[in-house]
Amino acid sequence: MTTATQPPTAPPIAVTDPATGQVVRKAAAHTPPEVERRVRAAHDAARVLRGTDFATRASWMRESAALLEADAADVARAIVTEMGKPIRQARDEVAKSVRTMRFYAGHAAAFLADTPLEAPERVGARRALTRYQPLGVVLAVMPWNYPIWQVIRFAAPALMAGNAGLLKHAPNVPDSALYLDSLFARGGFPAGAFGALLAGSDVVEGIIADPRIAAVTLTGSEGAGRAVGAAAGRAIKKAVLELGGSDPFVVMPSADVGKAAATALAARMNNNGQSCIAGKRFIVHTDVYDEFAGLFAEKIAALTVGDPFDEATDIGPIATARGRDELAAQVDDAVAHGARVLATAATPADTAGWYYPPTLLEGVGPECRLFREEAFGPVAVLYRARDEQEAVALANGTPYGLSSSVWTSDPEQERRMIDALEAGAVFVNGMSVSYPELPFGGIRNSGYGRELGPAGIREFCNMKTVWIA
Repeated sequence: MTTATQPPTAPPIAVTDPATGQVVRKAAAHTPPEVERRVRAAHDAARVLRGTDFATRASWMRESAALLEADAADVARAIVTEMGKPIRQARDEVAKSVRTMRFYAGHAAAFLADTPLEAPERVGARRALTRYQPLGVVLAVMPWNYPIWQVIRFAAPALMAGNAGLLKHAPNVPDSALYLDSLFARGGFPAGAFGALLAGSDVVEGIIADPRIAAVTLTGSEGAGRAVGAAAGRAIKKAVLELGGSDPFVVMPSADVGKAAATALAARMNNNGQSCIAGKRFIVHTDVYDEFAGLFAEKIAALTVGDPFDEATDIGPIATARGRDELAAQVDDAVAHGARVLATAATPADTAGWYYPPTLLEGVGPECRLFREEAFGPVAVLYRARDEQEAVALANGTPYGLSSSVWTSDPEQERRMIDALEAGAVFVNGMSVSYPELPFGGIRNSGYGRELGPAGIREFCNMKTVWIA
């Protein structure tokens, strides 16, 4: 395996509290020999997993879920310390992860059952079917914004399919990575079946090229996706890429405007606004624009920004100083080009933390960075649409295509917009949400492949065609 670019003794990985800007502790990075040991252990475990049945894997997965549920309070506190989301949302993240583990424990066998071909005699066979079998070791390159859930939505289906997993987590969430490193072994999975690599991004290309790695999945930036996708292409290996988005939230005249505005607040501000699937561009028909804008602005201004450990806090800090500065630069650029700030919420004074005020903008034109870039923080942009055609054009007018939301009570308009919106998902009269039951993923610069649902567990399987004379 090629890991020569990593120094023999890599610098430690820091846990920095985004609410204070202070380093809480440092974790030792894995050396190249340790990375090699973990890759070898995963490869050995994949051979063992391939020979186990679904019932055995399900028992291990359910036990792992029970352990995570028992550890929920401690895990939630670690999430808040590492990336700053409000404690209530951190607990929700853990609960969602537990539910997903149990979902795949209960459904994997059915999702991967043999699929017989009807009338096999048409292809000259007594029997013909497709069978799903694991690929081997899957490398996961994961982000910090949902440090447990993002990993579980890959790990639960991958392990239940009989694959082993290696996690290269974001460098600012090492405690989450180390917790997950031990979770599945504690639940009964073979040693090495799931392991974390505390290493820099410079090792990723070499690990993808390693013949013991069968596939790779990444959730992250467009740039990271291009790099990982290129490395997987060179190695001729399966890749699933989820690269974020700038999701439209479209409100038409027949919508329940009050409900749409209340949902818009949750859609944009959940997770401190740092969610790939969040509504980011709010496209409102001119007939209801002023009503929606007034309600939305009022709700944003009333948000409580502060200590993420406080149960009353709605918005905590941005996870990194770089992320906060990038968001500020995007908003400053928009204002410099004539955009108007309709509302902001007060942020804590005299703090070294990486807070940014929840902000609502209008008048953001094509010359602005926010018009074409994803805003990863509590910033919402309003657009006025004259009619349905202009609303659809604005919705589709970015290089992304992860998810979308449309609000209408007109059945024909609903049908037209479901067809017209270019995205991996359309939610009608509700916010975009990921569920273990629903396939999740995007098109265009939002990536390719699917997680979750039946499609998510099949991504890292060989669909083998079987023909029996």
